[in-house]
Amino acid sequence: MTETQPSVTSVSLKYGLLTALVGVVYSLILMVTDLGDNRWLSSAAYIILIVGIILAMKQYKAINYGYMSYGQGLGIGSLVSVIFGFLSGLFTWLYTTFVDPNYMSNIMEKQRVKMLEQGMSDEQIDAGMKMAENFQGPLTMILGAAVITLIVGFIFSLIISAVMKNSRPEFE
Repeated sequence: MTETQPSVTSVSLKYGLLTALVGVVYSLILMVTDLGDNRWLSSAAYIILIVGIILAMKQYKAINYGYMSYGQGLGIGSLVSVIFGFLSGLFTWLYTTFVDPNYMSNIMEKQRVKMLEQGMSDEQIDAGMKMAENFQGPLTMILGAAVITLIVGFIFSLIISAVMKNSRPEFE
């Protein structure tokens, strides 16, 4: 009698969507309260991602009789991450385009002030601002967020999978 393994994709999709929903709500709170440029608070979104990856792996193990290989864990974490990143990027683009079109210009102005306080020249500031403007298009925002979150999530998944893996014995 052979048992079928649960789908890594279905678990990842479920937890990717749930984690992204929590991340979007968190981002919305930061944006509405004008704290979106706070690096510490923005970086806390990665804690949401880590929790989502851990919960997805725990769920997979629960429906797979306590087993999850390192590769399965890595796949789960990577899929959760890319879904989280894609939907977060999509939300950011929608918010900054339709809800608060001045949001990005306000953030850019805050960055300009910080650069002035650091003693940067006008040429350096203008170059920095020009570069930042290149990353404000919809495609760049959405795919950029997905790729960056995938890379960071993959690194998290390497560690989390190593801790949570429980491979099936070969001769069972």
